[in-house]
Amino acid sequence: MSAIPPEVEAPFSDEREYAPPPEFAAHANATPELYERAEGDFEAFWAAEAERRLSWTQTWDTVLEWDLPNARWFLGGQLNAAYNCVDRHVERGAGAKVAYFWEGEPGDTRTITYADLQREVNKCANALKALGVETGDRVGIYMPMIPELPIAMLACAKIGAPHVVVFGGFSSDALEGRMIDSGAVALITADGGWRNGKILDLKTAVDVSVGSAPTIKNVVVVRRTGHDISMTAGRDHWWHELVEGQSDQCEPLPVDSEHLLFLLHTSGTTATPKGIMHTTGGYLTGVSSTHHYIFDIKPDDVYWCAADIGWVTGHSYIVYGPLANGTTGILYEGAPQFPEPDRWWSIIEKYKVSILYCAPTAIRAFMKQGDAWPGKHDLTSLRLLGTVGEPINPAAWEWYRDAIGGSRCPVVDTWWQTETGMIMITPLPGVTTLRPGSATKPFPGLGAKVVDADGQDVANGTGEGYLVLTRPWPAMLRGIYNDPERFMSTYWRRFPGMYFAGDGCKVDADGYFWLLGRVDDVMKVSGHRISTIEVESALVDHPAVAEAAVVGRTDPVTGEAIAAFVILKSHIQPSDELAQELREHVATKIGAIARPKTVMFTPELPKTRSGKIMRRLLKDIAENRALGDVTTLADAGIVETISVKAHSSAAD
Repeated sequence: MSAIPPEVEAPFSDEREYAPPPEFAAHANATPELYERAEGDFEAFWAAEAERRLSWTQTWDTVLEWDLPNARWFLGGQLNAAYNCVDRHVERGAGAKVAYFWEGEPGDTRTITYADLQREVNKCANALKALGVETGDRVGIYMPMIPELPIAMLACAKIGAPHVVVFGGFSSDALEGRMIDSGAVALITADGGWRNGKILDLKTAVDVSVGSAPTIKNVVVVRRTGHDISMTAGRDHWWHELVEGQSDQCEPLPVDSEHLLFLLHTSGTTATPKGIMHTTGGYLTGVSSTHHYIFDIKPDDVYWCAADIGWVTGHSYIVYGPLANGTTGILYEGAPQFPEPDRWWSIIEKYKVSILYCAPTAIRAFMKQGDAWPGKHDLTSLRLLGTVGEPINPAAWEWYRDAIGGSRCPVVDTWWQTETGMIMITPLPGVTTLRPGSATKPFPGLGAKVVDADGQDVANGTGEGYLVLTRPWPAMLRGIYNDPERFMSTYWRRFPGMYFAGDGCKVDADGYFWLLGRVDDVMKVSGHRISTIEVESALVDHPAVAEAAVVGRTDPVTGEAIAAFVILKSHIQPSDELAQELREHVATKIGAIARPKTVMFTPELPKTRSGKIMRRLLKDIAENRALGDVTTLADAGIVETISVKAHSSAAD
């Protein structure tokens, strides 16, 4: 693992600040006192949140048992996740409140109330029981963004069967590996889904993968697209035939606080995905509390987390956090810019969305299209914006605030991981003065700091280092499924006594955290370490640039030289003069050491189906070597296009 010494240059940052709007602060859920109370006794803080946010069938005896690396929260307590997300809201008279406004990519819509959700969850839970699924059995879920996806998750939770959701864009091989690793006994899927006007065929992938996953005995299929698929007699069951005939009454099963709620696989430094384990009581406490304070949730809000439920962001902030808080949410099935680049803005206008939470990747893509598309729509219902998934360039942050938020909406830039389960570093709207590009400070009750390669503290304002977490938190992972040694070696052995997040970070003189991306996204130029995100931030700060990615390529003099791949805004033409201008712009923003050796103009960047840039492939292109595996790309053909265009436009 690369070291990030404290003497490296400070990253590109933004000097602008935005204090909380007084009218927002006057009614904000969070107050400065929250930090004081949490820091005084973090266990008491989380116990109060667990009691306030959730309904327990049995109160806990012990708040926290911490035997590093194993944490157990709210021992002796019992509850049910589905009851907390659905039933109790109906019991208190909120059954008619909308849980989800759903919009399919072709334009079909559904409105699902909490009473509707309760009925459908109960029927699905009874269907699973009819198939022989028992408490503790793992159930795979491989679906598009349709209402049956959260319904299936909650049905599993209702009977105490941990779910294993696999992103609908993953291949049959990825599905197969996750089903085998988890030992799933059943799989819930759909014939397909819609994406960019085309059918995404899921059932064919299921048929390929299930044949090699011997523990799966039953497959339940939702009819979404209606295209022809094969159904295996005795194994495959249509949802509308199996589920619709079930009783709409199902008692929630109380489970221990530490009962496994779900497995979610995430990538690591090896080819084998890690099955991250999250349990019930602590996870629900963490996501409901952070959702309440960070998004300032009010009873009449229409909240839209525009992630896919197949990722942890969707688990925590589309399903469990929002539903536990009785929130009205948006589910959208399709591509962000289909059929036109204003699809998101039309949804916001149509449903009067008040809170939007999305990834910088999406923001940069919309930024590339310019202000005209959002300008066609009334976005004044928005009162809060959020970002998630990667560090955001200050220029993209500013565009998001101004073009989408009308220069009035606070922006909560959040850092967290599949492993953390909940948001960890974030502003609190109404409390925090915002700095574009910074996730600001840890959420109340959490401990985080930056250390050097030897695990020693890096003083605020003095340099970069590794982000570590210093105390347990309720939603933290409870291990890697069936691999305790990998759990220890991946997260806890690098810096004894501290959780190693794998990200580089800088804390400025005022205690604000500036995330720099994964530590392997650090380039070494003439002995100086420079993070990819700081160079990308400088490039995107230029008015001609829509998006940028940088990698280090071998250089006989400097060790590594910086190669920049740049997407220009639609009205800008590439030229050698512009390439030189961009190189100098970076040098001005960061310093001469960070000046890219090459600037390559490209129409697109190679991204996975989840929107992450594949820097490994960019490095292959920059090094002019054979391309590595491209099977996980959203568009496998794009790398050849990039390679041809990039090398024809490279400027040294």
